[in-house]
Amino acid sequence: MALLIDPRRGDIEDDASSTKLWSLASLAAWVLVEVSLPKLILSWLLLIVLPCLLLGAAPLAVTAWLSTFSRHAVDVFSGLAPMLAFTGLLALAAFGGRPAFRLAERSFWSLNALAVQPSFVLCREAMRHFVGRRLSVYFRRDGQRVGQVTAIAAALLMSLVSGAAAWAAWPHSRWIGSWGDVAEPFTLLVAAFANSVVLFGAYVACGSLAWGAADAAMGQPTGLGGYDPDPGPDAKVWRVAHLSDLHTVGERFGFRIESGRSGPQGNARLERTMEALARVHEAEPLDLVLVSGDMTDAGRSSEWAEFLVALEALAPSLRDRMLFLPGNHDVNVVDRANPARLDLPFSPGKRLRQLRALAILAGLQGERVFVPDTAGRPKSTLSAWLAPYASAMSSFVRTGRGKRVSAIRALWDEAFPMALPPEIPGGLGVILLNSNADTHFSFTNALGLIPAEQERRLAAIVKAQPETCWLVALHHHPVEYPRATRSLSERIGTALINGSWFLRQLKPAAGRIVVLHGHRHVDWTGRCGPLRIVSAPSPVMGEPYFYVQRFVSASGRLALLKPQRVDLERNASAIEASRPAPAWAEARDERVKEA
Repeated sequence: MALLIDPRRGDIEDDASSTKLWSLASLAAWVLVEVSLPKLILSWLLLIVLPCLLLGAAPLAVTAWLSTFSRHAVDVFSGLAPMLAFTGLLALAAFGGRPAFRLAERSFWSLNALAVQPSFVLCREAMRHFVGRRLSVYFRRDGQRVGQVTAIAAALLMSLVSGAAAWAAWPHSRWIGSWGDVAEPFTLLVAAFANSVVLFGAYVACGSLAWGAADAAMGQPTGLGGYDPDPGPDAKVWRVAHLSDLHTVGERFGFRIESGRSGPQGNARLERTMEALARVHEAEPLDLVLVSGDMTDAGRSSEWAEFLVALEALAPSLRDRMLFLPGNHDVNVVDRANPARLDLPFSPGKRLRQLRALAILAGLQGERVFVPDTAGRPKSTLSAWLAPYASAMSSFVRTGRGKRVSAIRALWDEAFPMALPPEIPGGLGVILLNSNADTHFSFTNALGLIPAEQERRLAAIVKAQPETCWLVALHHHPVEYPRATRSLSERIGTALINGSWFLRQLKPAAGRIVVLHGHRHVDWTGRCGPLRIVSAPSPVMGEPYFYVQRFVSASGRLALLKPQRVDLERNASAIEASRPAPAWAEARDERVKEA
């Protein structure tokens, strides 16, 4: 049957959100045209303006309360009424002070994560990108020097700009308030906004200098330099197949968001990956299979269903050795066909994707991984930890609401890190992190962030078992690789926003830790100072291969041995093999190569 237009080969609609076929500027322009202005305004009010005003109003509220407290304290023993008023103020401070402080604290860090740290990273990576392109020979020869200089330059620029903003806002700020200010709301809002600009300007002016100095002082990313030598035949070698970014689609002829028609179609590559994994395990058993995120392309139910079907083809002995963690495509894509779509902070879409992923993770590994307590000790398995919330989760997934919605809102944040303890004392354990930033916008779905609370729990796990070696697994790469990139978009908006800080927290235990991640779709093995980092290629989105990493734990040190490369069989389906890329995409690729 000859078709004038073959729907199995897709069309331009499949390229709508592709960052491989459209430039970042083109997508940004489309977002500006297509975005829902009412939703955008409301989101900005809730995520930016409201935290900013709360932060700026905090000094006024505190000084007003202290003023009232001092007046009542003088007359506290002069009668019953003042005594009751004083008691009421103490009760208000006791029960309302802590939530108010937490609200102000969350507002500060919300603004920090949304605006401050991304701005610093954007400035730093833009400098590194353009220096790398203009001085490519120098970049290859002395990339560490370039990394240090650009970190300091970005810090100085950010410090000057933020200091100037704080200086300009200072005349409009006011730091002593009274309850009478409520009668003049416009004046109060102006003062609160000016206060927040001064606070953030001063914070960034000092903080960016500290970030730049810390980034310049830490070891810059370099190649590994060599693997550890193979031990004797009696040593226990852990074989860990490291997969990432499988991007399962829910349709037989579906395309991926990122690549559109220039990438793979359907799930043929996923099936070949699973077949290769089974062959490797049959030839020499694997100890673990780690999948570091992006199991699906947009976190939809149909995609998770296809992924689970692919896993069912594996032997139970292999499925029971698999560990998973969430990627940005599993939880942060609002609409796979429209990067202009956004979720309101109170809409159920984002929470639905998170609970869907958490429930599936519990089904796949819930009896084997633990949710540790604050001291880093295994508290309960993931399945047991989630059991009291099963009914509320099920109700929310079905209806988008429920009686215990407030109880399940924090589950996603509190579930990580998950830990797989070692089977033997001094053996090899795995810590699974959630590195996805809390975004509400499809266009910013790739942002990564490790919350301070999650890092503290990670540190507690490592400290609680000083003889254990750990694989610390996350989705996002903690640092940009020392290689020139084709475009600036490849260097921004993908790595951890606070990656250099995160690596500094891991440095004290670097000898018994190896960091494994995905997200970039390419393999890279290197180090930042003493800390070793391994990136997994995507056998679906990139070249068709993956690695079996090999580790030896001995005397409190984790050795990284030369890995085994596993190439997929090249028996793609006839449709995938014969499907031509769009002519305009080929022309664009040629222009990129020439550039």
